[in-house]
Amino acid sequence: MLAVTVICYPSPLQIFARIPHRILMSRLLKWLLLAIAGIVALVIVAAVALLLLFDPNDFRERIAAEVEEATGRELVIEGDLAVSLFPWLAVEMGSTRLGNAKGFGDKPFASFDTARLSVQVLPLLLRREITVGDVELDGLRLELAVNRAGTTNWDDLTSADTASTSAADETQADGASNLDISGVELRNSYIHYNDAQSGSDYTLQNLSMNTGRVVPGEAFDFSGNGDFESSADEIDGVVQAAGRLIVSEDFATLTFAELTLDGMANGIASQPAEFQISASDMVADIDNSKLQPTRVSVTILGALAELDIKSASWADDVIGEATLNVEEFSPREMAPLFDVEVPPTADPAALTSARFSAQAAMDANAIGLRNLKLSIDDTALTGEIILPFGETAPIRFDLEGDSMNLDRYMEPASESGTASGSAASDDFEIPVDMIRGINARGTLKLSEATFADMTFTNIQLGLNSAAGKLRLNPVSADLFDGTYTGDVQVDASGAVPKLSLNEKVADVSLTPLGKAMFERDKLSGTINGSFVLNTSGPTLSVMRSNLNGTMAFELADGAWQGVDLWYQLRAARALYRREQPPEKREPVRTDFSSVLATGVVTNGVFENKDLQAQMPYLQLTGQGTVNFVTAEMDYSLRARVLERPEFLEGASDEELAEFTEALIPVRIRGPLLDPTVRPDIEGMFRDQVEEKLKEKGDELKKRLLDRLVPSAPADETVEAAEGGEAAVAEEEPSAEDELKKRLKKIFD
Repeated sequence: MLAVTVICYPSPLQIFARIPHRILMSRLLKWLLLAIAGIVALVIVAAVALLLLFDPNDFRERIAAEVEEATGRELVIEGDLAVSLFPWLAVEMGSTRLGNAKGFGDKPFASFDTARLSVQVLPLLLRREITVGDVELDGLRLELAVNRAGTTNWDDLTSADTASTSAADETQADGASNLDISGVELRNSYIHYNDAQSGSDYTLQNLSMNTGRVVPGEAFDFSGNGDFESSADEIDGVVQAAGRLIVSEDFATLTFAELTLDGMANGIASQPAEFQISASDMVADIDNSKLQPTRVSVTILGALAELDIKSASWADDVIGEATLNVEEFSPREMAPLFDVEVPPTADPAALTSARFSAQAAMDANAIGLRNLKLSIDDTALTGEIILPFGETAPIRFDLEGDSMNLDRYMEPASESGTASGSAASDDFEIPVDMIRGINARGTLKLSEATFADMTFTNIQLGLNSAAGKLRLNPVSADLFDGTYTGDVQVDASGAVPKLSLNEKVADVSLTPLGKAMFERDKLSGTINGSFVLNTSGPTLSVMRSNLNGTMAFELADGAWQGVDLWYQLRAARALYRREQPPEKREPVRTDFSSVLATGVVTNGVFENKDLQAQMPYLQLTGQGTVNFVTAEMDYSLRARVLERPEFLEGASDEELAEFTEALIPVRIRGPLLDPTVRPDIEGMFRDQVEEKLKEKGDELKKRLLDRLVPSAPADETVEAAEGGEAAVAEEEPSAEDELKKRLKKIFD
């Protein structure tokens, strides 16, 4: 036990030896505590004295003068200044405003209602740590502007000399790692940006923002909300932001670890449009004013767009490049949001699917979509579209596609099989508002398109539309083994829309054309034609009534099915002669090698005075009209039978003799699609009788004149001729001369 006691407890000698050291340490600690207490007491006394004897408001004018000397701008501190020292060094300022740069008006560049900033004193003094409390700013107003020369109203504030900037940067970098802010609170703020160069004008107001603890290099939460407005685009709305942000230690970059923007925008569509923007790992390089490559998702009006941003910069103008991909959406469902009423279509599934992707590039003037791949229902298009900012520049496009069935987008058929609106189709109103709203220029090419059961191939369509004037030129397509070219112009700039057409068809097959357009296949062969027409009116029917211009066409190497003109001539003759009618021939058709016609269109009526038709055994000439308003025709023709026995089967010699000696009147009249053909055999024989009577009358007249007026001797005739006009004037007219004149008048 003794040994244990000796080991565990110090000996009396040891205890004695230690007493002087413990007393010394106790006294030193006491002196140190007294010194600290004295310093604290001195600081407290100094702080109390400072608070009692020092008024920071006495320095407002000096502060304003220093700011004006450094920036050249007026600083006005209207509110009170307040300072607190311990444990936080805090400064509070009341209403304050900083003047604008020269040439930018009288509005203050910046102003606020109240501001408060506090810093812990001891960490700053002992460890050079900047521990900041909540930074509060209420009623901030910023007026940012760019003039027409491109100068900003903050250029002068950022043009400090390089040495000062470098020194400040070193100081900032030295203490950045020790910066610690409890939080930032922004209330009731307003930021306005106006660019006189680009015409853009943006406003953020009722802006509020809160952050968590801010430590450089570490992520912190933030949230905010406010109202936004773009005056130039007439867009406004509300937005909420939230996410996590990292501020680099050198304050050169901002990294949005998470970012979401949700809101509602007015002006994009007729109804408020919800939108959402989200991104992860978005890095903003503040020093170089650019965004590092990142991916952003945008959802608006129910459509999802993915942006793979390659580059983005705001150093001068906002520019950038990205790969854009818009997922499938329904144009039919989206159209009402833009006050566009989609009428019923023949295919209910039409306009229910669309998607596109492109390489997007934005500069100060436009957004360009290149390498565009656009799908609308079953049609695939490629090319490029340029979308300008503002309303004056046109949309430009150059697109190529595979096939498009336009019949899918027409009005649905009624129970009778025609288009549901066909009964009132003449009252189809010209869409002047739509035409006036088109400001575009470009070319569209399609491999194939179907319209009204007609298939067009190799289609090229040039569009130029602005200020209500639309022109489709060139327009070309391959159609039914032939070609179509045209120049179509619509002028909807005035009160009454005007239409002009300059169209040509070459070697177009008549059978499929007639079947597609009129559901008739009576004509075969080819057509070549030129149509130069113009009209005006608010509806299609009025335009048809006001149609004017010229038309010329040729039908070649074809037949008129269902009509045998040679049989009708023979049957009409047999009926007139009271003879047995001839046997009908099969097939029932009238062949032709050429049909030529030109004429003038006046108020919807085509007047043709030079029709010529060449057939194997017949020639037709004459004139007539085609009324496009009533869809009726009326032609009076003359037919001459040619002496070609090889084409005139079964005809007797008597028939041939009668037909080949006469011009046969033929009347074609009735509905344009199904006219009646009536040969006038009686008129043929009447013409023959009148011709013979005329011949007999001429012979009788000659004989009578010869008997009543004997011929004068040759020598007298010569003398009379030599006498000249004076001799004739001097002679008195004889009774025989008077009779001759009177008889001539009678016979004439």
